[in-house]
Amino acid sequence: MAEHGHSVEEIATRIGAPPGRGVLRDVVYGAIDGSVTTFAIVAGVAGAGLSPFVIVALGLANVLADGFSMAAGNYSGTKAELDNIRRIRAVEERHIARNPEGERREVREILSQKGLSGAVLEDATQAITADRETWIGLMLEGEYGLGGVDPHPMRAALATFGAFLVAGMVPLLPFLFGLPGAFALSAWMTMGVFFAIGALKSHWSLAPWWRSGTETLLIGGLAAAIAFGVGTLFHA
Repeated sequence: MAEHGHSVEEIATRIGAPPGRGVLRDVVYGAIDGSVTTFAIVAGVAGAGLSPFVIVALGLANVLADGFSMAAGNYSGTKAELDNIRRIRAVEERHIARNPEGERREVREILSQKGLSGAVLEDATQAITADRETWIGLMLEGEYGLGGVDPHPMRAALATFGAFLVAGMVPLLPFLFGLPGAFALSAWMTMGVFFAIGALKSHWSLAPWWRSGTETLLIGGLAAAIAFGVGTLFHA
């Protein structure tokens, strides 16, 4: 990850508009689930000895229906998180209006746990509680552990669906194009997607790319092996 600058202007811009958690979690979640579930269907149906047409039909149904379901679930979950933040904000607004001295004591305690004391603590408490929005923001962070940037339900849903759709189509491509040895190609391509997803997400972690890629490859490969094993139980 590129280092950021520390000039006065750069700091003011970055701190004044923090990016929040972004869509990394949603993209990784959607891509892994899309590739795993679609290839699980491919492996299960192939293990049962059914035709490529059935594989494509079930695979496409999974990509569209399950992808939409995941996106809807992520939207609802993220919206519930946002609604809870708004509820807590309303609670703090009510507490500040009804019991401002008690809320000031809470601010003082939060700041004291950050290392402030004496006159500095009192001055900081007075400065923060002089601005209502700053006061509420500190309470959300210090009392409830909530970040300063609200989540975006629709953005999270679209990121999940897009990643699911792209990664989920990969196992189906050899069957869609009628390629010889379609199942083997599908398996290798899907394993490549598993590894690529893991290697990509290492960009935002301390793990080396090969370890993150191998970990994701093993998780996806295990799911695929289970599906194929179950499918072989129903082989005609």
